[in-house]
Amino acid sequence: MRQATPVATAAGLIAGYALDALVGDPRRWHPVAGFGRAAGALERRIYRPERTAGAAYAALAVGAPVLLGAAATVATRRRPLARAVLVAAATWTVLGGRTLRHEATVMGRALRGGDLPGARQRIGHLCGRDPSALDEPELARATVESVAENTSDAVVAPLFWGAVAGLPGLLGYRAANTLDAMVGHRSPRYARFGTPAARLDDVLNLVPARLTGLLTVAVAPVAHGDRARTWRIWRRDRNDHPSPNAGQCEAAMAGALGVRLGGRNVYFGRSEVRPFLGDGPRPEARHLPRAARISGAVGLAALGLAAAYPLTAGRLAAAAGRRLAAGLGARAGRGAVGTGVRTGRVAPASALRAGRGPAAGAGSTSGRGSGR
Repeated sequence: MRQATPVATAAGLIAGYALDALVGDPRRWHPVAGFGRAAGALERRIYRPERTAGAAYAALAVGAPVLLGAAATVATRRRPLARAVLVAAATWTVLGGRTLRHEATVMGRALRGGDLPGARQRIGHLCGRDPSALDEPELARATVESVAENTSDAVVAPLFWGAVAGLPGLLGYRAANTLDAMVGHRSPRYARFGTPAARLDDVLNLVPARLTGLLTVAVAPVAHGDRARTWRIWRRDRNDHPSPNAGQCEAAMAGALGVRLGGRNVYFGRSEVRPFLGDGPRPEARHLPRAARISGAVGLAALGLAAAYPLTAGRLAAAAGRRLAAGLGARAGRGAVGTGVRTGRVAPASALRAGRGPAAGAGSTSGRGSGR
């Protein structure tokens, strides 16, 4: 049964990825949209312009999906088929790779056709910049940067946390990332309240963002990119971005496409100047299909790693955890016996049996934007 559980998790991740690639996001009754409405209602009830209120909000809004995933994990610990189905459904729900690539394709088509009004209207599907004054290079840059960052947020990170933590990881990560999109940006209302959600999202994306950068280096040739150049640009520019994670993805994408990202971003009511990432010309419409191709290749590579993890390193980690628990139980049992002798009393038989239980092998097995 212990061997069936990792296989079920791996199979569920693969099936969920396939559903996202073939079908995309559900058009109606999307669970993430439902979570967003529930999180909005919770915010209205507990909002105060304080970080403590924001921390409570993040804990409740993320903790509930994590507990739901944990309960489902316990309920299916001896039912691998049910586990695989649940993991597949959750993976499909939290991934957004097909939608991301579709938006990049639509933007490229609009820009190539000279439809600037249509492109400006569409850019809101990818980022929160004010599109009113964006020309073709700026619209293309915004698209490339959003594709790069969201390849991590919407594909690599969910797969990473699904592989490492199963259902709780999938649901908890998507909850935290959704909260960051809702309250994690700088504004008078969320300057303090949204900080805990933003920091949580930053922490959860530390490893996935760097993995996304490395995978972009690896797959650069699929879009006629040069690995050596991509590696050089990623190493040089990845830490120049104000976000601890977005620069990892954007620098690698800039190197793979041979373009220069960064510059002045105008949002509704404020503007930011970002450092330049990469060398070469500003992005154009012709770069968008290449960016989408790189995003898809990174997603497939991340899926391979995620599916392999429960069957390899994850199994070893679970075995190590069981051995550690057994060792701690054995020491606790010896301590109980020693205590009874030293005090002149004999430990009760039930305590001795409890001490021998873990030593005999009992243990546990284990199966979660950068706008600030």
